[in-house]
Amino acid sequence: MPASPPESLPALDLTGDLTELLVALVDTESVSGDEARIADAIQAALEPLDHLELIRDGDVLVARTQLGRAERVVLAGHTDTVPIAGNVPSTTTGKGDDRVVHGRGSCDMKGGVAVQLAVAAALREPARDLTFIFYDHEEVEASLNGLARIGRERPDLLAASFAVLLEPTNARVEGGCQGTMRAEVTLTGVAAHSARSWMGSNAIHAAGPLLERLAAHTSAQVEVEGLVYREGMNAVRIAGGIAGNVIPDRCVVEVNYRFAPDKDDAQAEAYVREVLDGFDLEITDVATGARPGLDRPIAADFLAAVGGEAHPKFGWTDVARFSALDIPAVNFGPGDPSKAHADDEFCPTADLHTCRDALLRWLG
Repeated sequence: MPASPPESLPALDLTGDLTELLVALVDTESVSGDEARIADAIQAALEPLDHLELIRDGDVLVARTQLGRAERVVLAGHTDTVPIAGNVPSTTTGKGDDRVVHGRGSCDMKGGVAVQLAVAAALREPARDLTFIFYDHEEVEASLNGLARIGRERPDLLAASFAVLLEPTNARVEGGCQGTMRAEVTLTGVAAHSARSWMGSNAIHAAGPLLERLAAHTSAQVEVEGLVYREGMNAVRIAGGIAGNVIPDRCVVEVNYRFAPDKDDAQAEAYVREVLDGFDLEITDVATGARPGLDRPIAADFLAAVGGEAHPKFGWTDVARFSALDIPAVNFGPGDPSKAHADDEFCPTADLHTCRDALLRWLG
């Protein structure tokens, strides 16, 4: 058993039962902005492991081996969660390997963090050098993201031949990720009293052709390195009008474009402008996608050890931060991604064992 942490911190047993480790993590509240306590607990659990060098930077914790191996692999996971909705402390159902842990963060992504910790404790002499990164502020605006901050301030800590982000994937490999772009389309009209609507021009009604164009748009399915990514362009928000008796003179429709990782930001913007030609639009946010990188030898070795086949990642994840540094990266973690942020969030014990055992086979 590891040494007891300070009384105010939860005890994290990294070599014991994986389900109980996940329970302890879930029961340590860590909503974005309040990650210090869970970072302290992880640090206390890792400090007795003399094969790891520990680096604490704010609420980011980096643990790494320094064995002089020819290759280095990063295993990364965020410690924060979205706000709690009556789902902490956790509950556990089932028995043995069929147990399921329910509670905020169990799926997104403390199940992945539990696997990271178990692997860190088990592999004292890994075949590749390892860097474990536990970071904060993933569930909020990108400017606060702990992994992004480390990438800007200490890029040497991210240096690697390959990276695995333990986001929930149902314990299967998901390569790369989609890019995402948001645009605001502004429609204008002329304000008037609604009792004399013919004297004005309704900007909300002017959004009709835009919405019809989006509804009729057929999004592409794009193959990138053998994986097929389904794109999507959709209206996600609409705002207009100032009062119940005024014809609105302005309406803004927010459009979200999810694009395959074969496109860079400029190509994605050009496509949005082509589809929405004739409308006044402004790009308000963009996050570049990540190519799978599955053509690299180390990635092929990973897939062979894990088993099964790779799938595309629908959505954006922090693998893109590694891809931007020319580090191939995949998503591979326990839990059903469709349950991320859900009030009935859960993670099966079987997924924890599948991910841990696969990583031990590959890295041991």
